[in-house]
Amino acid sequence: MPAQHPKDTIVTACVPAPVKAQCFNPKVQLPYGLTTESVQVAMEGFTNFLGFINHGLHREGLERLESMLMPANFSSIVGEFMTSTIPKHCAALVKNQYHNGHPDILPKGAYLNDAAQHVEQGIEVKGSRYLRSWQGHNPEKTWLLVFVFDSNRPVDESKGLPPIPFRFVKVVGAQLQIEDWTFSGRSETSRRTITASINDKGYAKMEANWLYRDQAAEAKTDAKAIDEAEPVSESNILTEDI
Repeated sequence: MPAQHPKDTIVTACVPAPVKAQCFNPKVQLPYGLTTESVQVAMEGFTNFLGFINHGLHREGLERLESMLMPANFSSIVGEFMTSTIPKHCAALVKNQYHNGHPDILPKGAYLNDAAQHVEQGIEVKGSRYLRSWQGHNPEKTWLLVFVFDSNRPVDESKGLPPIPFRFVKVVGAQLQIEDWTFSGRSETSRRTITASINDKGYAKMEANWLYRDQAAEAKTDAKAIDEAEPVSESNILTEDI
């Protein structure tokens, strides 16, 4: 039987944790005129958006968004929100107008109609609940920006886990090369999704160029991941297909 949590605990969890200005790295190296200020405004925009949505859902007696959607879908919303919002605060960038184009954000004016199916210039943006072990379907030479967050999942209630506010844990990014990925194929009889994982070299690049880091939240997220012993899954594959 699902755990019954106090109503005030649920209401509190509807309000995402604030983005902490002191957690941004002034020495981070960002491409294409992107600034930490632009990213901060986009992150604050998402927490405001999620708080507004969750309060509305709660008033209707519904689950919060992060507790309602499949983990992969919620992670996709985080990434898509950043993809759409960052260019609004950075004149040098634009959202890729090509459906499922790669990467997500392009240098403004670099391509016809600001649309490109698959190019190397630009920034790929992803959301993940995982501190590392990020995956994609193919090794990519791309500038990758990952927004790591902590939030409830739909299964948490059945596990008796309490409602917690959404919070950004860290944001890391770097220019990745093909050698920064490890490709894992599959046998002819396997139905497992073909993936490529960011290897230790790629991970080190991204960690060294961190943009935002809430160390207290990161420690809690790391401890929770170890406690839950969750395998890497579709929810942190870095593609538009999930």
